[in-house]
Amino acid sequence: MELIPAIDLLDGQCVRLHQGDFGQVQRYATDPLELAQGYAAAGARRLHLVDLDGARAGEPRNLAVLQRVAGSTSLEVQCGGGVRTLDHARALLAAGARRIVIGSMAVERPDETAAWLTELGTGRVVLAFDVRLSPEGEPLAATRGWLEDTRHSLWTLLDRYLALGARDYLVTDIGRDGTLAGPNDALYAEAARRFPAARIIASGGVGNAADLHRLATTGAAAVVVGKALLDGRLTPAEIEPFWRAA
Repeated sequence: MELIPAIDLLDGQCVRLHQGDFGQVQRYATDPLELAQGYAAAGARRLHLVDLDGARAGEPRNLAVLQRVAGSTSLEVQCGGGVRTLDHARALLAAGARRIVIGSMAVERPDETAAWLTELGTGRVVLAFDVRLSPEGEPLAATRGWLEDTRHSLWTLLDRYLALGARDYLVTDIGRDGTLAGPNDALYAEAARRFPAARIIASGGVGNAADLHRLATTGAAAVVVGKALLDGRLTPAEIEPFWRAA
C-alpha cells in the first residue's frame, strides 16, 4: 500500500479542515513547496493537492502553487478542488498535474463524467467519492463539500465507472476525516472484496503507524495522509515502508 501525502491549500497556506468544515481550520506555517520538497526527499512518489479556495469558488485558484510544486519536485501530483469544466481540468494538466480529481460531478453528472474519461483518458482521472454511512451501514455519497447528502451508493458508483474503464477511486469516510481516530477498515475491505479491479485510495482518520499497517491488510492500493504527517505523528522510520510500496 502506497502512502500519498496530502497538502490542502486555503489562502495560499497549508491547512487542514476538521471533517471538511471551513469553520474549523488548522493553519500550518510551512510553505507548500517546501513541504512538498520534503515529502519528495523522504521518498514519496505522489502528492495529493487540494485547492480549497477553488472548491469554494467553483474554479481552480491555486494554479501557481501547482506549477511550483510540479516544476520543482519529482512528485506526480493529483489535484482537485473547483474542477467544474473540462477547461478547468485542462488548466490543471497544463500547470503540471498528472491526474485530475473529480468529486461531486462524478455523482451528479455521470454522462458528462463519462465524456471526460474519454477525453482525458482514464489514467488521468481519479474519481473521488466522499461517503457517509446510513443507519443500515450503506456508504452513501455526499456532494458539494459534504453539504448535500444523496441516495447514491458507493457500490453503485464504483460499478458504473468500472464499466467505463476508470480504475482509480479516492474514497473518504466523512466521519473519520481529520479526526485521527483511525480509518474505516471495514469500508475499504468491503470495497476491495466487491471490486478487485478498482484501485482504492483510502482517506480519512489515519493517526499513527498502526492504522497504516492495519489498513494495508484491507486491499486498499493507497492511502492519503494529511494531518498525521503535518502534526508529526508518524516518524520517518514508520513511514519508510509505505514510500517503498509506491
